[in-house]
Amino acid sequence: MAADCRGSPRGNVRPSRWYTPVPMSQTLFPFTAIVGQDDLKRALILNAVRPDIGGVLIRGERGTAKSTAVRGLAVLLPQIDVVHGCRFACSPDSPSLCSDCEDRLTAGGPLPSEQRSTPFIDLPVSATEDRVVGTLDIERILRSGERHFEPGVLASANRGILYIDEVNLLDDHVVDVLLDAAAMGVNIVEREGVSFSHPARFVLVGTMNPEEGELRPQLTDRFGLSVEVRSVPELHARTEILRRRLAFDNEPPAFTEEYEAEEAALRERIRNAQEHLPRVLITDRHLRVTAELVTAAMVDGHRAELAILKTAQANAAFEARDVVTIGDLALASRLALPHRRRRGPLEGNASDMTAVQDVLDRASDEEAELASDEDGVAGDEKGGESASSADSPKRGR
Repeated sequence: MAADCRGSPRGNVRPSRWYTPVPMSQTLFPFTAIVGQDDLKRALILNAVRPDIGGVLIRGERGTAKSTAVRGLAVLLPQIDVVHGCRFACSPDSPSLCSDCEDRLTAGGPLPSEQRSTPFIDLPVSATEDRVVGTLDIERILRSGERHFEPGVLASANRGILYIDEVNLLDDHVVDVLLDAAAMGVNIVEREGVSFSHPARFVLVGTMNPEEGELRPQLTDRFGLSVEVRSVPELHARTEILRRRLAFDNEPPAFTEEYEAEEAALRERIRNAQEHLPRVLITDRHLRVTAELVTAAMVDGHRAELAILKTAQANAAFEARDVVTIGDLALASRLALPHRRRRGPLEGNASDMTAVQDVLDRASDEEAELASDEDGVAGDEKGGESASSADSPKRGR
């Protein structure tokens, strides 16, 4: 639980500690033990496969496994290679380095690496902009000429997950800063002509209960994906949720041990998908269908199209396929479009995706026809080869 530092003198709180780093050694409810909530789990997994999707906004009532799923995913993420001693977890293989690592390279020094757990940072809603982006010590700079930067939350979350519970209660300006950094992948702090920069690539996950207030549409649009989470209605599933939760509460280690094999398999599947992602093909037809989907949904701008394509590609990689399918685009559109739709008083509900479904149905028919034609061509070629083989003289006679 995050410490509440409100009312404390500002100088007594170090920016690098204005968050709750979740210790991965504590026993957490296994991700694979969560019953239902398939869209939520898939949205989180796909962001782990491809972090530049843009994060997930999870909307729903209390007690629907929102926080449990996010924390459970963090345990599944593999360890990362970082520059030894780097405060910002820079990757030794990345061209994007913090100012400290750049200085080390310029001075001709090596960049040895070490392994760390993927960060999971829990940001309290009381965080201020300085606590998020970090601060430059101007007095120290003027006194000694030495540039000194106190890292903020963005530094701690680099290459990990930044989780904000009740994101709709966070100051809009702070949310804007977070989303800007997530989009650019870098945090730049400038004060009195002095600047400092460091990588800030992270999966931003925000949860909210709409009953407590909405996010501004301009901010909602910046999240790559959005999921509406509701209580599981089926009696059998609700009973299973109770059984698993009680078993976990009674004996957490024994319960988590039951899911170790499933957790390990999912962890390996995510790692394989990350490696396979660059090989997944997106064709011109997929680009056209994506543009049609966004147009049918009456969504402004191009963020939705990019989110759909990246999500579809990540899903294909997770399913170990080399080509995106219409099914991938259908899943991606379901996660990337509803929260971006214009909703005037006469424009209906954002969940009305009839026009989008019509585009998907036509595209699916086209995909089936193309597959049928390709099978026919392949069959003709095979038949021709068989005929040629029959007409050719037999060897050894």
